Amino acid sequence: MASGKKRRLSRLLGMLAAGALLAGCATPPPKDQTNLCNIFREHPSWYEAAVDMEKEWGTPIQVAMAIVKQESSFRHDARPPKDYVLGFIPWGRVSSAYGYAQAQDPAWDDYKKATGNGGSRSDFADSLMFVGWYTHETQRQLGISKWDAYRQYLAYHDGRGGYRRGTYKAKPTLLKVSRKVDQQAKNYGWQLKQCRQELEDNRSWWPF
Repeated sequence: MASGKKRRLSRLLGMLAAGALLAGCATPPPKDQTNLCNIFREHPSWYEAAVDMEKEWGTPIQVAMAIVKQESSFRHDARPPKDYVLGFIPWGRVSSAYGYAQAQDPAWDDYKKATGNGGSRSDFADSLMFVGWYTHETQRQLGISKWDAYRQYLAYHDGRGGYRRGTYKAKPTLLKVSRKVDQQAKNYGWQLKQCRQELEDNRSWWPF
């Protein structure tokens, strides 16, 4: 009996240690999220992922990064708030959105089927590729330029069907947030011009 308890305790401690190790390996959010140059200086591999995304889908780096900043503040495990029944009984989450890009289960499944890509929503490179694919499809289906962060975000948030129906028109808060994303993309674009050569020069030194 005592030995069984010891084994269970040992397994529990092992699981806790593994969880702590995984948490320690998670990439922390950038310290300065307002400056794209500083984001890429802190996380050089993110610049590599952003360049790959831009080459694959043609979505400007600054637009994809502004969307990710708004969606998750660059947190790998971001989730929407919990839903409650009667105002106090927890009842799941308001949506299945998860990870850097806050991709919902159906959209992530569509992405995997369309591209053959797998990966994880908690992986930055995989999430950024998803944003690139989604904005590419939005341009193809709705005619919204990949450089138009304002309208791209409206379609990203409400879905392409919602955008077609104009659901965003009755959401003043969403319109305000979309303007914020648009301005962030413009700021990121200007900043990237200032440091892109520096980032390119440093790529040859990165162990990737």
